[in-house]
Amino acid sequence: MRVFLGMILGALLLTMGVYIRDSMSTSTVASGQVAQPGRTIVNWDVAATDWNALKSRAHDDWVKLSSK
Repeated sequence: MRVFLGMILGALLLTMGVYIRDSMSTSTVASGQVAQPGRTIVNWDVAATDWNALKSRAHDDWVKLSSK
C-alpha cells in the first residue's frame, strides 16, 4: 500500500513541478531584459483535451456498466 501511495504522490509532485516550471518560464514576471526565450515542457492545451476525452470515456463506460 505504501508503494502505491508513494507512486501516486510522486506523480502528483512531478506534475506540479513541471506545471510550476512551465508557468514561470512563460509568465510576464519572468520575461524581463535578461530572460531567454524558452519553450514549455508540456503542451497544456493538448493535455487538457486528452484529460477531458479520458473523463468522458470513463463516464460513458461507467454508465454502460451500471445499466446492466
